[in-house]
Amino acid sequence: MSKTIPLSGTKNGVISVTKLEEPYGKGSGTVASIGISLSGDAQNPEWKVHIPLDNVEEVIKALSELK
Repeated sequence: MSKTIPLSGTKNGVISVTKLEEPYGKGSGTVASIGISLSGDAQNPEWKVHIPLDNVEEVIKALSELK
């Protein structure tokens, strides 16, 4: 699963959201990888964060509360 979202306030920037299985090697937990690319290269973001799937719902809730 992967999704690319235009990054507001930029000409070419994107936010990429991808599900990564075993990102740190065999046996490591699946994560949601969120990347930011100002150049529009979703495959090579300048910034990224990995959120364990067990924490995704709580992070979504926290982000929703920011609105």
